[in-house]
Amino acid sequence: NENPYPPSPNVKEALDQLDTADLRLYPDPTCEELVCAISAYYGLLPEQVFVGVGSDDVLAMIFMTCFNSEKPILFPDITYSFYDVWADMLRIPYTQIVIRKEDYYRENGGIVFPNPNAPTGVELAQTDIEDIVRHNPDSIVIVDEAYVDFGAVSALPLIEKYDNVLVVQTFSKSRSLAGMRIGFAMGNPKLISYINDVKYSFNSYTMDRTALAAGKAAIEDKAYFEETVKKVIDVREWTKKELKRLGFVFGDSKANFIFAGHPEYPAAELFAALREEHIIVRYFNKPRISNFLRITVGTREEMQKLIDFLEQYCKK
Repeated sequence: NENPYPPSPNVKEALDQLDTADLRLYPDPTCEELVCAISAYYGLLPEQVFVGVGSDDVLAMIFMTCFNSEKPILFPDITYSFYDVWADMLRIPYTQIVIRKEDYYRENGGIVFPNPNAPTGVELAQTDIEDIVRHNPDSIVIVDEAYVDFGAVSALPLIEKYDNVLVVQTFSKSRSLAGMRIGFAMGNPKLISYINDVKYSFNSYTMDRTALAAGKAAIEDKAYFEETVKKVIDVREWTKKELKRLGFVFGDSKANFIFAGHPEYPAAELFAALREEHIIVRYFNKPRISNFLRITVGTREEMQKLIDFLEQYCKK
């Protein structure tokens, strides 16, 4: 699910301006310039922002910081595949549930879910997210918004109303910087300070100078960000229409991918046929989703190639 477009031209300019002599020095452990750029973009205080080496690192730090109860944490059964990996690694008990807000109204040691969902791309309504938060005042609720910029509504306003919400985002998708590994969390200053305490106890220098410079340049170029996000959204919506025409079924994705299946063609066989044509999609051999493929939205030319192949395949 990488972005098909390059990052902002300002990123290259920022990297070109880096003084290589400074690379002999450790980077700023507080990541102050990047933290301030993110907080300015979202209208927050710097004390409300935590940054890390991709949202994976940020989520792992939050797990270590906030999920220390003997009660199980809750997350969906169809979800980002690393939640159970971190929970197992850190010996955190967990329960996987169906994606309904009512299933979170129970005793727990914390909650985490992606919105839009990965891999389905479906958005959980803002009112439902707030209901989950209100029903769990004694738990930390993490809203993982890796794909939110592609059309979903962010839960960010909730951090001003509730002190137990953390919103996690990334530069990997909508800002085309997967290769730089930049993620961040936004929340109550006290929560953010606790996560920093854990970070500093492991490694103060988590982000290098190039990533800090690239991240600052990327988030300050709002016009380019909006332009490329719109391109992805436009191609996604065109692809949805084409897939529907060919008989595919899918939810209303608000991400930069479409989770689609066809009632007549098994996903496993379609996955293999696409791979032979060097069209790479993702297949999950798991209950409830084994007849779906996650299709990343590329350029219009790339998606046309996909549709052309599927048109021929479905005629067989």
